[in-house]
Amino acid sequence: MKLALTLLIVLSLSFITVAGVQVYRFLHTRPDPSGSARTVHIPHGASLSKIAQILESEGVITDRHKFLIVAKFSTLGRSIKAGEYSLNTSLLPLEVLNILKEGKTLFYAVTIPEGYTIKQIAELLSQLHLVNEDRFLKLTSDADMIKAVGVEAKSLEGYLFPDTYYLDKTMSEEAIIKKMVSRFWEIFNADLQNRAKEMGFSYHQIVTLASIIEKETGVEEERKLISAVCHNRLKRKELLQSDPTVIYAIKDFNGNLTREDLKIDSPYNTYRYPGLPPGPIANPGKASLLAALYPADVDYLYFVSKNDGTHQFSSDLKQHNTAVKKYQLNGRIKNDKPFGAGN
Repeated sequence: MKLALTLLIVLSLSFITVAGVQVYRFLHTRPDPSGSARTVHIPHGASLSKIAQILESEGVITDRHKFLIVAKFSTLGRSIKAGEYSLNTSLLPLEVLNILKEGKTLFYAVTIPEGYTIKQIAELLSQLHLVNEDRFLKLTSDADMIKAVGVEAKSLEGYLFPDTYYLDKTMSEEAIIKKMVSRFWEIFNADLQNRAKEMGFSYHQIVTLASIIEKETGVEEERKLISAVCHNRLKRKELLQSDPTVIYAIKDFNGNLTREDLKIDSPYNTYRYPGLPPGPIANPGKASLLAALYPADVDYLYFVSKNDGTHQFSSDLKQHNTAVKKYQLNGRIKNDKPFGAGN
């Protein structure tokens, strides 16, 4: 009996010693010393066993079983963070564990251009595999979501601030939306909100006006002039006659705005309905927001494209008609496009 017990102890110690040596070798073995980059995705809620399996399949570790032993018997394995990681086959197992524990996930620099609509933003983020496009769009018109980010509107159009964001693939659609709207409030701060009140506008009206300015021109020097035209027309209770607002109301716009398009019955059709449309038609940048709040001190009521990216501004209809004949008449007749004030 004593002999059997002694033999069992010896065998157990031998097994432990052998296992210990194997684990020691595992800890000091690089899968591929020459090194090869791997992008590894660790899903939310993945077990240690699943994580070890993923790492082994990607060639980042040599043995998932030994990795599991090390992870379980160390504090490192208790706080592995989900996400997308850039790992290398030349890393030692403990180096891999440290990276996963510290959550050094991959971030993508995503630039949202000024003037993009919510739909365009959703498409861009979807192409980068950062959001589900349908879910993103649904959330931007969800009442609870809109309330959660402090916006008083029916949609978040206009409030997803154009900027460069660093996003990772573990971020939810809600988190990305909150990040963008939070950036909007950083820019459209209390001072700008007070300026809107002093002018007799709600912040929503100013964002709406800024979105029109954003879509009407990409020339920095013209933003405050466009703003002045809009403000002057609003004061005189004249139709804004802005093409971009009509285009916003047209589903699957083909790029050719016609006279028939100007007849559509939509609150966004500023050729038919006075005042501002019910909400923004795009997401404006800081320059357009400031232009909406600080228009140029001019009496312009009209502007027309000069076909070089800039516009000719006029104070009365006679001047405007002369500018239209000079820059747009032939093209407009040929393409059956309108030549109202906002062109």
